[in-house]
Amino acid sequence: MSKKSPLTVNCPTCEKDVVWGEESKFRPFCSERCKLIDLGEWAAEEKRIPGDELPLTANEDDEF
Repeated sequence: MSKKSPLTVNCPTCEKDVVWGEESKFRPFCSERCKLIDLGEWAAEEKRIPGDELPLTANEDDEF
């Protein structure tokens, strides 16, 4: 009986190999640093999911 090698994925930020398992606390990221870099890119709107823009609702058109 052969032992299966663990599933690995590439870290979305640095592309380092990450084992997909309980021992990888930040999966799919290799570290908390890479996870926070990715979160910052989303928050700064550097990353987007493609799609059509939605029309503004009445509340979104109001200024503060």
